[in-house]
Amino acid sequence: MQTSESDITTNDFVQIAGAIEEEIGRVMVGQEEVVREVMICIIAGGHALLEGVPGLGKTMLVKTLADSLDLHFSRIQFTPDLMPADITGTNILMESESGERQFAFQAGPIFANLILADEINRATPKTQAALLEAMQDKTVSVANEIHRLGEPFFVLATQNPLEMEGTYPLPEAQLDRFFFKLIVPYPSETELAEIIRRTTASLHLEAVPAATGATIVQLGDLARKVPISSSVTDYVVRLTMATHPGNPRATDEVNRLVRYGVSPRGAQSIVLGSKIRALMEGRLNVAFEDIRTIAVPALRHRMILNFEAEASGITSDDVLRDLLEQIPESAA
Repeated sequence: MQTSESDITTNDFVQIAGAIEEEIGRVMVGQEEVVREVMICIIAGGHALLEGVPGLGKTMLVKTLADSLDLHFSRIQFTPDLMPADITGTNILMESESGERQFAFQAGPIFANLILADEINRATPKTQAALLEAMQDKTVSVANEIHRLGEPFFVLATQNPLEMEGTYPLPEAQLDRFFFKLIVPYPSETELAEIIRRTTASLHLEAVPAATGATIVQLGDLARKVPISSSVTDYVVRLTMATHPGNPRATDEVNRLVRYGVSPRGAQSIVLGSKIRALMEGRLNVAFEDIRTIAVPALRHRMILNFEAEASGITSDDVLRDLLEQIPESAA
């Protein structure tokens, strides 16, 4: 469903978001929660990091999303020998019809609306850094020239948590640029049976555009206008501050297991993501339920645990869930 109106109403928001999810659901089997969280990232204008074992449909999800949004899609397969210029593009020597030679910029695959950074942790830090400027400033610098990327611009990166050999962990600064980190779960028995049925038969399911990139930008603008009460904002602040060891609000678990707490971007992601979730649920205000739902995907990659946590097999999700139970919604 598309709209030609300059202003999108709340009803339009619900209908458009629902139409996009419906189109993705025609192709994808299950993964409703992941689809909803990716949608929140896209509407917020943010980037998402999807983690899961091979074969769970991470690449299909991103491609289907691009089809349902009528966006220019580009896939970059990250490998150890991938160079920054392979992503951003480079200046090449061109010869004109008159025989004159001059350098011209040849744009790389990053010049698209929706980028699938497949197996991003397989590339070297130098190549991973090529994405950092694009993700933060939506520009690309080549030979002292700044090239602006088109709007909208989203990076959806995937990584495999199992194969550690030959991979390079993402630096903290780049992790912080991801709006959400999403864990893609294994399908249920019923979902697996449906996946087998669809992929082993002569079915050709494709999503059709349900919105344009410009519409997504309008949805994001509307979401930012959703009101949030001071009490809910205060809850986000207290929750964020409690992730820092040594802070008066930190719990015993945080002081014992966390090395560094989350950045202010984490709090920003919680609030904006909660506004979008509220609208998708048909509500015009942010509830505490929205904060609790959004907190884990918004903060799990921004919290750095210490050696004791890693040795004990404790994850950032475990610490965050404990925090959500310990930090009261109302200030003491």
